[in-house]
Amino acid sequence: MSVKASRISELWEGVDARGRDVRYAAYFVRFNLEEYYEAHDVLESLWLERGRKAEGATFYQGLIQLAGAFVHLRKHFEDSSHRIHSQRLHPACRLLALAEKNVGAYGEEWEGLTLPPILRFAGEVRLVLEKGDFKMNPWKPRCGPKLELPKEPK
Repeated sequence: MSVKASRISELWEGVDARGRDVRYAAYFVRFNLEEYYEAHDVLESLWLERGRKAEGATFYQGLIQLAGAFVHLRKHFEDSSHRIHSQRLHPACRLLALAEKNVGAYGEEWEGLTLPPILRFAGEVRLVLEKGDFKMNPWKPRCGPKLELPKEPK
């Protein structure tokens, strides 16, 4: 097992999978802890394992992009004067748009997750970025969006 795979497997230790792949469940746990990079990594391992052409692949890709957008927002918030971090609002906006497109293609619900609230907050954050001419970051610590972990599949 590679160092990265070992590190990622630690991200789902103790997570209640609720009858689903533990990496899918861990994504929600990490996202809600505002550990967006870790949420991205844990779900990316599932996405890569299943394959980019597998059923639901773009759904997972959209959730990965959503977490990626929040990685950018968080890094910008933490050090907006840094030469790289100061440029993170545009990429965050692009990832939010991609997440909306990819997750939105799955209708009202997929993998037990109700999608309209996710699409709504992604769109709202994207609009704040665009209307603020990419000068205002709407993300604040301990105020990030929360995603409800889906219940066990039927």
